Amino acid sequence: MYTMLSTSLNLTLGLSGYLNLGHVAFFGIGAYVSGLLTLRAGWAWSAALLAGILTAGAAGYAIGRLTLQLRGAYFVIVTLAFSEVLKLVSTNWVELTRGPMGLPGIPAPQIGTFALESSRAQYYLALLLAAAAVYVAARLIPSRLGRALVGLRENEELAQSLGVNVYNHLLFAFVTGSLMAGAAGAFYAHYVRFLSPEVFSFGYTVTTVIMVLAGGRGTVVGPVLGAFVFVFIPELLRATTTLRLIIYAIILVIITVFLPEGIWPYLRDRSQTLLLKLMKSTRKGRAADFASGRRS
Repeated sequence: MYTMLSTSLNLTLGLSGYLNLGHVAFFGIGAYVSGLLTLRAGWAWSAALLAGILTAGAAGYAIGRLTLQLRGAYFVIVTLAFSEVLKLVSTNWVELTRGPMGLPGIPAPQIGTFALESSRAQYYLALLLAAAAVYVAARLIPSRLGRALVGLRENEELAQSLGVNVYNHLLFAFVTGSLMAGAAGAFYAHYVRFLSPEVFSFGYTVTTVIMVLAGGRGTVVGPVLGAFVFVFIPELLRATTTLRLIIYAIILVIITVFLPEGIWPYLRDRSQTLLLKLMKSTRKGRAADFASGRRS
């Protein structure tokens, strides 16, 4: 689930450099739409999943058209306010969402007549959805559109002077990320089988931002690696109840200070350096063997 969330946020934060602190709103929209349609309207899981994804994408399009004209802190504040408004709506619209009491009894994912109730079956479903999100990112990031988004991040005025349509490129990345976040939320609703306004919690956004930045923003592997590391670290530290958050913060600070580009760029650069050294040593060894052969 966090792989889907971090990959989706990477399209705006990692590629274009826009910090969307309301990204969790699309996660919550996908969760509530899918959960309510199956619980209240009796929709099939696959149809509700698709509806949750499309509704999150439509919300991303509407919010993107309003916010992508803004820059800097104004964009951050408006997107954050959007998620907070949705949290208030889900809390106070008791007739629909049951407010703080939440929505229990959301059905498990079902394919045909087969219900995916076991953790193993739901794991493979999540793996399939995450692989789809990573595949989209892998096709988008090295493409012309992805390079244009990186150009906007580095120098928006220069990219615009070269013919890059700033608004359309940003809106495409924003909507694509919203669709992915909606898929993550729809999966979450049927995995946990209970929804409350906490799905709009700011903590989800903070955790996802950490995964993108620490893993390596603007890369395909970085958000996946960040999700892996920062999901497992809290689990490994769960035994140290009093020191868990302190150790977690220290690890995060160490990564931020010593690996400013992220974990994956560091590992990639180190592996390339080692490979080049190995190739040079191999060439020197072959040259020495050739020279000794000529002398003999």
